[in-house]
Amino acid sequence: MTCKKNATAILAYKGFDANMRHLARQFEVGKSYEYDGAVVRGKAGFRACEHPLNALGYRSPACSRFALVEMSGEIDRETDGDTQIYASRIAIKAEVRLPELVEAAVKWVFDRAKWSDWDTVSEPNEGAIASGEPGAATASGEYGAATASSWCGAATVCGWCGAATASGESGAATASGELGAAIANGEYGAATVCGWYGAATANGRYGAATASGESGVAIANGEYGAATASSEAGVAIASHATASAHASSNGSVSGVMGAALHLDERNDDGEIIAVWAGIAGRDGIKPDTFYSLKNGKPEEAA
Repeated sequence: MTCKKNATAILAYKGFDANMRHLARQFEVGKSYEYDGAVVRGKAGFRACEHPLNALGYRSPACSRFALVEMSGEIDRETDGDTQIYASRIAIKAEVRLPELVEAAVKWVFDRAKWSDWDTVSEPNEGAIASGEPGAATASGEYGAATASSWCGAATVCGWCGAATASGESGAATASGELGAAIANGEYGAATVCGWYGAATANGRYGAATASGESGVAIANGEYGAATASSEAGVAIASHATASAHASSNGSVSGVMGAALHLDERNDDGEIIAVWAGIAGRDGIKPDTFYSLKNGKPEEAA
């Protein structure tokens, strides 16, 4: 593992609690803060993550807020593996909602990819493109990127920090590595992530987004879409009034006014002990608020 110090300013992502606090310190968008002391990665200084989804490893997506930050001054960061960075100065540039965090993760990987003419690649940072009907693009290397733009196209990435997008009708995007991000834009599209802190977004009508890894995020933006999170710390979001969100393993759900919400509660053995269904904006369930099931009753996530 290698560190760098006194680097130029770097954009990164940071998580805070619901009140924009971290370690008892209050932060505000548009303000800058200084750390008085030596910066040591993992021990001292302001911490953020260059990969947007890496921030989910330090803050639960259900009860946190995230922001784009600028790290400067004295900097100590990892150059292999985890993208966390420590700095003596941090500027809070803008708050970032979870759907924006997913888009930023895909852009982060795609911007660094070395795009290939092949539809199957395996080297680190390589990108595969499939544009023919019904094309398939696969990237298995670390930080791999795959995109499929044709009707019924499929894009798959298996490496750590991979990103996959499928833009065609009935397209499928799958990211199976840690910190993976998958976005399906076409009607009937499916986006799936299986690794820790992964995020999946389905934007098309009837689209389905599934996140099965720890702290995973599943978002259904399209009409009649469905989002499912199957891990304990995972979250599912229904961003359309006709969409639904389901957390199947003590996770959390949120939806806009009119969206359907479903929660399962399990005991330590994984047995289902309670289920609940409701509609955001009715019977005391607030829209755009995360809920989890505790003792058979929906409670605001905390």
